[in-house]
Amino acid sequence: MQRTPSFRNVSAAHKRIAGRVHETPLLSSATLSKLAGVEVSFKCENLQKSGSFKYRGALNAVLALPAAVRKLGVATHSSGNHGAALAAVAQRFNIPATLVVPNTASAFKQDNIRRYDGRIVHCGKTLKSREQKLAEVLADTGATYIPPYDHFDVIAGQGTCALEILNATAEVDEIWLPVGGGGLAAGTVLATSDPAMTHQDVQVVGVEPALAGEAQVALQTHRRQPPMPPISIADGLRAPLGHLNFKILDTYQLPVHLVSEQEIMDAQSLAMSCLKLVLEPSSAVPLAALLKYGRWCSASRSVVVILTGGNVQMRL
Repeated sequence: MQRTPSFRNVSAAHKRIAGRVHETPLLSSATLSKLAGVEVSFKCENLQKSGSFKYRGALNAVLALPAAVRKLGVATHSSGNHGAALAAVAQRFNIPATLVVPNTASAFKQDNIRRYDGRIVHCGKTLKSREQKLAEVLADTGATYIPPYDHFDVIAGQGTCALEILNATAEVDEIWLPVGGGGLAAGTVLATSDPAMTHQDVQVVGVEPALAGEAQVALQTHRRQPPMPPISIADGLRAPLGHLNFKILDTYQLPVHLVSEQEIMDAQSLAMSCLKLVLEPSSAVPLAALLKYGRWCSASRSVVVILTGGNVQMRL
């Protein structure tokens, strides 16, 4: 049976990775607040090391390994950002990293992995193909598997993003974030659950593409769902909820909104224009929902949107 992390584990992860990650800024935009109908700030994890929040969970998981085990290297499957994060962490510790990557993954994200000396092994685009190829890699290398989201230490590490938000401002009533495999969402739920603090009153709100909307169905029916066809432009959100992540989010009763592909693209363009930041489509998903539902669904005074990554090709 999998252990379930708690606020204490998120707090321990925060201390463990302190000084090894960027404390990313909170930015605001009067224009976006006006359009959303609520005061909104943005946690800029697109400025995190390796270009996404994934660095937090990967770093915490690798630091938690015994030194002798860590030396043998690490491996994972990833559409891009977790792979780049794990490769960057491995490079920092001078250990090998092997990344199983779908052959349909963006060239930019694959180049990002190679930039950190990660070894890429290609697979098909389905989750089954990823898992089969990963099993071969683990058997060949003896490396430790660091899952992209369904992992005790990864979830705790991702929760440190929310702890930074809560430590930076008392003016946050809701945190809106994208949901894929659920590592960030689960970690954020745990980070806001400290019974000794008022942060337990912060509402976490999830958003996903309608073309990858299995989390909404899973949390409404209380049953994990298989992945939908991997066709959404928000490639980082195509994975289904992990087992541990589902357990945490189902207990919390996370509300999840859906947005269309056009709404994602429109929000991405608008956010990049107003914030002057490079953002990948997955980052724009919660803003798209806030623009669509915020005036009706949010009774709060202050919302923080987590911008999860900026690993996207810019064409001039």
